[in-house]
Amino acid sequence: MLIEKRIPFKYLFNKIKLDVLRVFLFSILFQILKHFFVDYLPAIPITLPSILGTSISLILAFKLNHSYDRWWEARKIWGAIVNDSRTLILQVKGFANNNVFTPVDSIIKRMAFRQIGWCYSLGQSLRGLNPLADLDTYISAEEIAYIQPQTNKPLALLMGHVNDIKLLQQNQAINAYQQIQLDQTLVRLCESMGRAERINGTVFPVTYRILVHIFIYLFLITLSLGLVETIGLFEIPFLISIASTFFLLEETATYLQDPFVNKPTDTPVTAIARNIEINIKQLLQEPQVPAPLKPEEFYLM
Repeated sequence: MLIEKRIPFKYLFNKIKLDVLRVFLFSILFQILKHFFVDYLPAIPITLPSILGTSISLILAFKLNHSYDRWWEARKIWGAIVNDSRTLILQVKGFANNNVFTPVDSIIKRMAFRQIGWCYSLGQSLRGLNPLADLDTYISAEEIAYIQPQTNKPLALLMGHVNDIKLLQQNQAINAYQQIQLDQTLVRLCESMGRAERINGTVFPVTYRILVHIFIYLFLITLSLGLVETIGLFEIPFLISIASTFFLLEETATYLQDPFVNKPTDTPVTAIARNIEINIKQLLQEPQVPAPLKPEEFYLM
């Protein structure tokens, strides 16, 4: 997630440098044609690029709006994961009766650390990274051996919660009503995971992006032909400034539409998982509580 108001110019320029270079080259080409092959240069009325520019602006606004909706939905999903992760540990701590079943404290701690590991594992999985990375810090070797052959590692971790809740209920450390409450929290966590996976697995139409890209170039070519006859060499910087605006908007929409691609524009799932870890460990009164993740330059992952 980009967090600084002043994003480095180099970062922005690297996103559009190839497109700007192409615009610069055909702008130079039209200037050459104007001076040496004036009879071969078509006369384009300035109203044509004006109409195209208005149309493309509306299309870009539509794409940017839908891309932001995907990014914002991903952020709301992880907000729900934060709430339900805290709720799960609060519930199990409040419900479980240590006087009835003595291993309650160890089960609570196991579930708490498993929930921390689940958050990190889900974030890694959504980004296409190793979902088992550093998981041995939070769960036992036996559990890692159980989830390793599973296709969906975070789902396998939730199964560990199910088994522990069942164990507490069988030993009467929690009653049936409390078990239902814990099960409902697990259902919400599973739903949040499914919604995040749906966003990650639903590809924004590629043809839509290609068509928008082609239309932007068509607009810029017609604008260049229209301006080359009116403002001369000033057409080059003017065209590049307009092109940069359009291409930056297009790139912004492209990156927002995929909130789990391990890039600076991502939903900050690792930072959110770290905050969940801090909250849960403080609930357990653990002596070693990590600090919140600090931004890397101008973004937070």
